[in-house]
Amino acid sequence: MGVTAEALDDLRVDRSAELSAASFARFARFITSELGIKMPESKVTMVQSRLLRRVRELGLKSVDQYAEYFFDASGSEEREHLINAITTNKTDFFREPVHFDFLKDTVLPALTREGRPRVHAWSAGCSSGEEPYTLAMVLAEYGGRQTGFDFAILATDVSTRVLNIARTGIYQETQILPVLPELRRKYLLRGQNREERAYRVVPQLRGKISFHQLNFMDRDYPVKDMFDFVFFRNVLIYFDRPTQEAVIKKICRNLVPGGYLFAGHSESLSAMDVPLKVVRTSIYRKCS
Repeated sequence: MGVTAEALDDLRVDRSAELSAASFARFARFITSELGIKMPESKVTMVQSRLLRRVRELGLKSVDQYAEYFFDASGSEEREHLINAITTNKTDFFREPVHFDFLKDTVLPALTREGRPRVHAWSAGCSSGEEPYTLAMVLAEYGGRQTGFDFAILATDVSTRVLNIARTGIYQETQILPVLPELRRKYLLRGQNREERAYRVVPQLRGKISFHQLNFMDRDYPVKDMFDFVFFRNVLIYFDRPTQEAVIKKICRNLVPGGYLFAGHSESLSAMDVPLKVVRTSIYRKCS
């Protein structure tokens, strides 16, 4: 069997895939400065593999050559390509379900007792949208039992690639498996092409969510609303401790007194100088 031209191109690129120590150091400094993401030397293989696609797209010969191209580029377009390649976007519908149980059993009933007619939520680090759409399902289900209940969700991420996916609200059948059948029937529309096995979130839920790009390393966040709760899960693990504390403080500026912050189960805010107190593992409440 012969070798295709594309395979030969891949071989030529792969032989030159290894980043030099100097190029990796430049990328590491940029990524940590721009995104806050820790970049120890153990990440070199990850950086190499994620940049290879862009190397091919640009017709370059090596990842080192891409480093020169990137740092010589004057516009922001290539910066977006790098951010989209480097950021990790792992999420699922109803991920860490105990958070959604606490939301519907504790947080939402308390807000109802306070006479709050409209609940505001923030999915900070929303990735491809599974988290904010899960929130929308939970809130819609609760609202169906409460007269006059309404909600709005802000969903933000630094990656324009995953935000574009999230805005469509289209997911494959394997992705919606964590959604209960009764919720699928209410909130997910099956595509007309049955072979593709794709589903789309219904318009009434999509209309409740506003998707925007936001970089947690920005000095100030362009967020005007105050939120009753924030889901900020599985993002802190990529930051060093000072960055974690600084980001949490900025998020808390838009959290109402008594509002809740949900972190990932592997993340801890202990010993941080932030206006939050622990309620239970990975769930925090802003001090009044």
